[in-house]
Amino acid sequence: MKMIVRLRAVLLTCVLAAALVPGAALADESTASEAGIGALSALSTLIYGPVKLVYATCGLVFGGIAWGLSGGDNAVMQAVVMPSVLGDYVVTPAHLRAERNLEFFGQDPAYRTTDPSHTAMATEEPLVENDY
Repeated sequence: MKMIVRLRAVLLTCVLAAALVPGAALADESTASEAGIGALSALSTLIYGPVKLVYATCGLVFGGIAWGLSGGDNAVMQAVVMPSVLGDYVVTPAHLRAERNLEFFGQDPAYRTTDPSHTAMATEEPLVENDY
């Protein structure tokens, strides 16, 4: 029993120490910094991942109940299920460096913002009006 209490204390200390690290230290690209960010992302995932899994499971259950109570309306079910199931399940180093947003409540892919430089239209030459 004392070992469990000590383990919890060590984990809590690690989380608190990682939270107190200034952002400038995280921007350093040294090997030690990368290892620290990797360890912090793994530790964060141990806490965040199960919470997200429970939320997604509850969303699936309540989505099924909403579908049944609505008389089989798929739009009602998707309104409940999509935010709970979509999103991030793992905390990555990019999330910790604030390069990507951590999505707990998932968004429908149609509503996600896209970078115009990654679309096919951005690589094409602009249309020029021809004089016939």
